[in-house]
Parts: sequence; structure tokens; C-alpha cells
Amino acid sequence: MFIGSFKYSVDTKGRISIPSIFKKYVNESANETFVMTRGIVQCIDIYPQDSWREEVLSRVNQLDDFDPEEAAFKRMLFELAAEYKLDSQSRLLVPKNLLEFAKIEREVFILGQNKKIEIWNPDLYEAQKKENTKLFAEIAKQIMQKKPK
Repeated sequence: MFIGSFKYSVDTKGRISIPSIFKKYVNESANETFVMTRGIVQCIDIYPQDSWREEVLSRVNQLDDFDPEEAAFKRMLFELAAEYKLDSQSRLLVPKNLLEFAKIEREVFILGQNKKIEIWNPDLYEAQKKENTKLFAEIAKQIMQKKPK
């Protein structure tokens, strides 16, 4: 389970260190391999390989390639997707096209999101937070009431 947030830097080669506390939650079956793709907002979603298969591919594989909207979603999801292994210093090479999509230059805001990690431009993350004018209590009530107890 990935929780918490961190501010890190991107090195000149486009590598980002994965917080050491996150590493302990990566299953051996992921083989220190991560899949990255665009987020549903302007950030990068990073999944350990096993979570990618369970959480994303299992749902994507049910989509209908003959449905234009579903096929378009798949194209957008896979267009910028990449798979990389952690290097010996627990850094992940993030492709330039993903960094450009998320408008990340030097600094990153790393956010644990349970089964995935989000990588943000810190300024865009702050702007996203300001856009949501609802109080946490209102959102929690609305969202958590939908889930069975």
C-alpha cells in the first residue's frame, strides 16, 4: 500500500527515486518492474507490474475494441505507457513524453495512492487541490456512502 507524499528531484537523465518506504510494498512478483502511463488528470500513474496486471489490464482486457470510445481510451492509455525496472539506486527512468505530458521539469511531487503512485508537477498538484472546493468531509460522505459496509 502506497501512502504519503514526498518531494524529489528529477535528474538530468529523467530518473526519479522511488521513496524507500514504497519499495517495501512492492511484491516480489513485480520483479522491481513498474508500468507508467498518463493519469486521468495531468500526472503520471506508476504501478508495480503485478498491480498493473491486476488493477488495470484486467479491466482493459474487458473493453470492446469495436466500441469507438473504448478503443479511443485504450489508445490514449497505451500511447504513453512504458515499462521500466528500478536501477541499482532505486531510480526509475521516466520517458520524456510522460514528463512532458505531466509538465514535470526538475521537481516532482510523489503521492502514494494505495495501489499506485502518482507523480506530479508540484505546482499542478497544488492547482488541482485548489480546484476542488468541496471539503474533505463532504467528499468522504459522498464517496464512502457508495461502498458496501
